[in-house]
Amino acid sequence: MTVRNGQGRREGGRKHPGGSAVALSEAYDTALLDLDGVVYFAGGAAIPYAVEALGAARAGGMHLAYVTNNALRTPGEVAEHLTELGVPSEAGDVITSAQAVARMIADEVPAGSRVLVVGGEGLRVALRERGLVPVESADDDPVAVVQGYGGPGMPWARFAEAAYAVGRGVPWYASNTDLTIPGTRGIGPGNGAAVEVVRIATGHRVEPKVAGKPLPPMHRETVLRTGAERPLVVGDRLDTDIEGAFNGGVDSLLVLTGVTDVAQLLAAVPEHRPTYVAADLRGLLVGQPEVVADGDGGFVCGGWRASVSGGELVLDGARGEGADVLDAARGEGADVLDAVRALCGAAWSEADRPGGGVPDAGKALALLGV
Repeated sequence: MTVRNGQGRREGGRKHPGGSAVALSEAYDTALLDLDGVVYFAGGAAIPYAVEALGAARAGGMHLAYVTNNALRTPGEVAEHLTELGVPSEAGDVITSAQAVARMIADEVPAGSRVLVVGGEGLRVALRERGLVPVESADDDPVAVVQGYGGPGMPWARFAEAAYAVGRGVPWYASNTDLTIPGTRGIGPGNGAAVEVVRIATGHRVEPKVAGKPLPPMHRETVLRTGAERPLVVGDRLDTDIEGAFNGGVDSLLVLTGVTDVAQLLAAVPEHRPTYVAADLRGLLVGQPEVVADGDGGFVCGGWRASVSGGELVLDGARGEGADVLDAARGEGADVLDAVRALCGAAWSEADRPGGGVPDAGKALALLGV
């Protein structure tokens, strides 16, 4: 699929990355950007090129919105951090899973209802915004329980309060169920792990209603708050950002600055396949090259051709084969990322073929050095 004149569309069962004749910042009116791994690192520092790319996209007329599953911080706090990094933002530019789950609850309980909060200030602010009253104890007669990430210092007693209320039959909600969250020291337990604590304590009898990516309530919240007509989801995770775009029926851009590597991308199931692939946020500022099936079982992009032989991905220069493929293709100005796009076409098509499977990418990735 090629996007022309800013008109994008989503194809189910994608067989290869899409192309765009114009810069993505022109083809789409709103970028729905994940934060961790896309705009900044886990420690809070900006990812290289992110600030400059976002500034250029905004100057060109693209609306920037920041969408996060992390329910800990308020939108104002997130906007302040972005502004400090050099990305001017306001609270209204930030959409969190706390806001999405608060809307879910407000749609199902009377205004002014008490809600037991197991999480941080972001959840409390979002509930108050919807006319609900946050409470701290299962004995405060809550009509709902909501869990969101509360930071590494969350007291164990908070999980006990949730378990007491859920065990009594109080409806249970979760901002998101991400099992892990990146931090400066490594990967730590996320809200999904905290949800499992309550599930185990209550004997696995009930499941929470979940709002965050990749589920539709988060997409609904984002569209309602941004008014986006041609949104582009931009993320680094296949199982939240890209699947969320798939579930919402909108296009997506995967950037390779976060948790997803090329091997995982090549093995992606249909709902995890992005419309576009870029090294970083500079991908917003350019068009996307076409990936073309050559009629002989191969896929060509730029100076590269990818195919499958004997269950393995094979990568050649678009104008020939041989041991010097890498040097020859680079000598012709071929972008290594074009090779990744061509490999996606070969890998995804093989995986979807009746009797097919995920081909071995080891030799092809070694050739590229990724």
